[in-house]
Amino acid sequence: MFYRHPDGRTTTVPNHPGRDLARPLVREILREIELTVEQFHRELEKH
Repeated sequence: MFYRHPDGRTTTVPNHPGRDLARPLVREILREIELTVEQFHRELEKH
C-alpha cells in the first residue's frame, strides 16, 4: 500500500499476506503519515 502525502512524498506501508508487522513499526508509520489506526483499518479493507 502506498500513501501519498499532500506535499507529494510517498510512504510505503508493507502488507504481506500471512505476515504480521510489529505494532511499534505500524504505529510509527501511521504517525509519520498522520493516519489513525481506524483510518488505516478502513484503507486495508479496501485492498
